[in-house]
Amino acid sequence: MSTATNIDATAVNTIEWLSSPDTSIVIPVYQRQYRWDIGGCEQLLADVRSVAGATGSEMHFIGSILASHDDTAGDDLILIDGQQRITTLMLLVAALHHTIRETDSELASELAAVLTRAGDPGQTKLRPHEAWAELYRDVVLDQQRESSDARESRFADNYAFFRSQVGPDEAPAIWQGLRRLEHVAITLGGGANAQQIFASLNSTGEPLRDHELIHNYVLMGLSHTEQTEIEEEFWLPIEEATGNAIGSFWRHYLVMLTGREVAVAGEHGVYSAFRERFPRIDVDTLRAHAREWRSFAEVYGMLLDPSTAETAVVSTHVRYLNTFGRAAYPLALRAVHDHRTGIIGDDDLVETLEQLQSLLLRRTIVGVGNERLIARLCRARAQGRDSFVHAISRITPSDERVRVSLKFRDLPHAAYVLGRLAGAETPSGLDVEHIFPLAPGDAWTGGGERTWRDYTDDEQNSHRALAQTLGNLALLEEPLAESVIDVSFPQKRGAYAQSAIPDTRDLAALPEWGTAAIAARTAALTERMLEIWRRPARVAIDDDGLTPILDAVRRRGWPRGWDREFDYTEYRGEHWEVHDVKYLFHRVFSRLWADSRESVERFNEKRGGPIYPRRSWNGQWDQLDDEHHLYMGWDSRYMLAAVQGVLEEAGIAHEVFVKYSYIAAAM
Repeated sequence: MSTATNIDATAVNTIEWLSSPDTSIVIPVYQRQYRWDIGGCEQLLADVRSVAGATGSEMHFIGSILASHDDTAGDDLILIDGQQRITTLMLLVAALHHTIRETDSELASELAAVLTRAGDPGQTKLRPHEAWAELYRDVVLDQQRESSDARESRFADNYAFFRSQVGPDEAPAIWQGLRRLEHVAITLGGGANAQQIFASLNSTGEPLRDHELIHNYVLMGLSHTEQTEIEEEFWLPIEEATGNAIGSFWRHYLVMLTGREVAVAGEHGVYSAFRERFPRIDVDTLRAHAREWRSFAEVYGMLLDPSTAETAVVSTHVRYLNTFGRAAYPLALRAVHDHRTGIIGDDDLVETLEQLQSLLLRRTIVGVGNERLIARLCRARAQGRDSFVHAISRITPSDERVRVSLKFRDLPHAAYVLGRLAGAETPSGLDVEHIFPLAPGDAWTGGGERTWRDYTDDEQNSHRALAQTLGNLALLEEPLAESVIDVSFPQKRGAYAQSAIPDTRDLAALPEWGTAAIAARTAALTERMLEIWRRPARVAIDDDGLTPILDAVRRRGWPRGWDREFDYTEYRGEHWEVHDVKYLFHRVFSRLWADSRESVERFNEKRGGPIYPRRSWNGQWDQLDDEHHLYMGWDSRYMLAAVQGVLEEAGIAHEVFVKYSYIAAAM
């Protein structure tokens, strides 16, 4: 067997590799700039904390680091792949070093060996390309800069995050976790094609999906026997129950569990939410959780296939709910599970499913979206029935709005609506009949002597505008419907008289059909609709246009238009002209510092920031009082998370809303 001569790949301890006096790393100018955000730093710190507490010789693998030697660079390694990870590790080490350098000289010396060259503490071992090298050195070497042109950077923000999260007492444990990191160091010789190898490492294979990452995470660290047990007793039944929808199951389950929206596009949002909710646990606790997962997966399977429901009434209402897709599954999942376990009875379950149908149908009728509603309702339901009824009624459009919309808007989900109005629980074998046809011929007539060709343009346009509204639609048996396609109304009456659907049969008694008849029928059917799809209760405010702060979208970095993301903010009934996350962050913390300081201090203690007794590093700060400073350097996503967290801690998050601007819709 021949041996590769241009590639050297070795598994190494990451910290030992970085601490070596011979290690000197240069980031080439063609590399993209440093881009990791606070979310990536949170994940890295969580991984380090997890492995720090592990027993025995457990290590944490961080992937491969690809570098090459360049004769023009002396002994330096040219970093081809791994810049983001190595840079973030260096920032974490720098934060540890600056935290304990005055109190633990021995540990400070070990940390310094990672950061700077032996014998030259002014030179960092990692050197970004020149455009960013000075900013990086300022952060890692803790060089305070007072110049007005000092730029904000991810270096400063991520370093500040690590400083805020790790105090002197925890620093030794974090260092222990860092010493358990390892990677594969791939070093290229002169004959190797760096670009081809980089592409091979990063573009081959299918990336793991969220549910596959969850599966690996659940089984990671278990013995072979334990893995087999969990796989056979829990995971395989979950897969069997949910089928191809297993990814959706985990997302909807986590929305139900947390009462928070879970991102599905990029970032492995479902997997991240799972890890946050279920940190590394012992096998007995894992079994208890897995029993719950399996139980909810069985309910999810029934939602996907209502014919498997235990009772006909549950099957019927789940089928009704499926008219609107799976948007309401998180809430239905909890309600049906509570019913199966005896927490609620038949009437309570049916009431919840009816309220969900009313919410979704009414909002669709009046033309407002159904996105980002269910998480807030999951939170409200967890607080009790009254809270849930109040929350759902706030976002369910009023009878007045529905009446107006039904007069002129096309009827959505016509077969479902007409079927329930007619009491036809399974409207199979029935067609939706347009009494006035969508494309009438010249000879069509609604009754009397005038034909379609005799109608004025305005009359024709009026009929067309109402063609798909509630009053012009009826259910009709398929054979009868086929016999009256596009014929005039007088000829249709004979088919209508033969229908088993009362509402359709009543049409046979009408002498003619036109816009007045459509309007009268719409008004009559609307009143019956409002009885079936009821609004639970009347409330003082209808907040269809407002988004609860806990459902606000966390965006990465500072996307284009961030400074005009909101039209305004509603804070406990007050109207704030607050248009961006940074000002919202400042305004909320400043207000709570005055109104509910204890809750801010509790939040600050849990999160390790963003309030500090002094300005301990470079960045943008605001002074709350003589002894407390608010750090303003986080990215958009982290600042919004802090706003949400502190409002939850204060117990008033449900009273704070944002109104998104049209700018936000394009972001």
